[in-house]
Amino acid sequence: ICMGYMGKQQNRRRHSLTMTNTKLKMYGCITMLFYTIGVSVVQNGMIHIKEYDNVLFAKLLSENPDMMVLSGWATLLQLIGGLAVPVFAFLLVEGFVHTSSFRRYFLTMLLFAIISEVPYDLAVSDTLWNPSKQNALFSMLLCLIMLYGLRYLKGKTGTGTKIAAAGLIVAALIWSNLFKCDFGLSMILLCAVYYLLYDRNGVKVLMGCAISTLYVTGPLSTYAIWNYNGERGWNKNKYVFYAFYPLHLLVLGVIAHLMQM
Repeated sequence: ICMGYMGKQQNRRRHSLTMTNTKLKMYGCITMLFYTIGVSVVQNGMIHIKEYDNVLFAKLLSENPDMMVLSGWATLLQLIGGLAVPVFAFLLVEGFVHTSSFRRYFLTMLLFAIISEVPYDLAVSDTLWNPSKQNALFSMLLCLIMLYGLRYLKGKTGTGTKIAAAGLIVAALIWSNLFKCDFGLSMILLCAVYYLLYDRNGVKVLMGCAISTLYVTGPLSTYAIWNYNGERGWNKNKYVFYAFYPLHLLVLGVIAHLMQM
């Protein structure tokens, strides 16, 4: 009886630790929210960081303890936001593998990337249009194009195939750098690893963990990814999470702009 009870308790604990698709999306959205608060509300709205160059900002921090505290909070919030990067890369690969229509998946991502650009510029740059930097959904679009090419090459052998696969990844990295896409470097590398090693969970997670160190806290999300059970979860409307991205950018961007005024 005791053994049976202990077994049930262990099963409950294992069940409580499992992550569905919906739970991972919620986890990613919440941690991303912290990142945007750090950049938009604290840095732009409270510190007014864009008014200073590096020398003046260092002088400000040395002379103003309150600004030092705010700068610390901005850094902490952005570190928390780094947890979202590997999760969204993982979810993008899962979506690509299981989608019934790549065309619809790509066009949906493109639509929300375009919709999100003005809110992104408002939140991050405090302007309605900043062509020098693009939102993270454009990084994800480049990832989808790369994954489409890698899927075409999958199953083929030979040195030429490996060179072509490496070329696709390098091309995606170059385009990401040219367009200045947010989180481009880590997102592309993570998606490539998660797709090419899709059936090798241990190696996939370890390499993803290594790449995630680009955002310091990123490796901590490995635990959530490891416990993914492949189920969709309670939320059946995927567009809720698509809409969250531009909406949270818009709200926080407006708040930061009003604080500066």
